[in-house]
Amino acid sequence: MNIVDLHDPKRVNRPPDQAQVLFSSGNFLEQGFLINKVELRLYLEKNDATLGPYSLITSFVDTDKGSVEMIYDEGFRGDDSLNRTVQFLISNLGMSGLILRSIITLRDNIEKQSK
Repeated sequence: MNIVDLHDPKRVNRPPDQAQVLFSSGNFLEQGFLINKVELRLYLEKNDATLGPYSLITSFVDTDKGSVEMIYDEGFRGDDSLNRTVQFLISNLGMSGLILRSIITLRDNIEKQSK
């Protein structure tokens, strides 16, 4: 099961412009889900002459029961937006919240499909 939790999934129907893996050991178990990989992905959507690049940053969590990609942040965030977001995430205990949010989304979709 691969879930893209965006209002418009077409926004991520191409390879990301950049991606940064935050976790990829494949041996972390959370609520019955084996977490294989966690990464942030950057999609540059447009460039404004005054404001700079418009960034869509998504989180991607891959588990043994499926994967989920969802919006983490978006907007005119300037240059190097992905690296600044990664630093913020890892320095503020955001990884656990990101993983739990993804697991909740996966679990909800698995339950809906089994009905």
